[in-house]
Amino acid sequence: MRIIFVRHGHPDYKNDCLTELGHKQAEAVSLRLKNEKIDKFYSSSCGRAYETAMHIAEGRNMEVEKLDFMREIGWGPAGSTKGENGYDPWTLSARMVEKGQSLMSPTWALEYPFNTSFTTDRALIVGMAFDKWLNELGYARDGELYRVGDEKYKTILLASHGGSSSAVLSRIFNLPMPFVSRAILPGFTAVTIISFYGEKGSLICPQIEIMNDARHIMGISADNIYGN
Repeated sequence: MRIIFVRHGHPDYKNDCLTELGHKQAEAVSLRLKNEKIDKFYSSSCGRAYETAMHIAEGRNMEVEKLDFMREIGWGPAGSTKGENGYDPWTLSARMVEKGQSLMSPTWALEYPFNTSFTTDRALIVGMAFDKWLNELGYARDGELYRVGDEKYKTILLASHGGSSSAVLSRIFNLPMPFVSRAILPGFTAVTIISFYGEKGSLICPQIEIMNDARHIMGISADNIYGN
């Protein structure tokens, strides 16, 4: 099975939808993926991700199923439920780089600065929920690998967010979230394709086909959409 991850287009966060620019970006990624035979469409339950997926699915007359666990992970002080800037995984990992800290520590979730933000717990929860969902699609977590079962689809598309998709990639490849957050900064409608190939019953390590590619929106900018 192949999973095509797509980050949402340029958002109106307040209203949880795409802006005019975001719709243009979503149209561009839809055109880019027009030759992909996609068996099933999924998105986060957030409007901006759902609208992005709908742009790709509409021309195929297919529905999009929402996955609540793939909503954006959110961030704020540990022990709080209130969001606050500066506690997101990208800022935290950048802070580690500035201080010369390793991004590859296996105990990253317990260490500063990720232990100061509830984004850490939410990222771990998303990773585990993703594995449970993947098991339903025919791929069971087995240690740090996956065991192939009864494959449900050949290719699926999942539209989500920078944070939740980074949490999933961290889980799939057993990489620390600080490293993924710093090394992979997904642009709007960036495409990442991960393949889960293997004989039934075998153990596999997923393979990366494409990572964080947003070349399809080159030239589609705020300048030429909004005239800023």
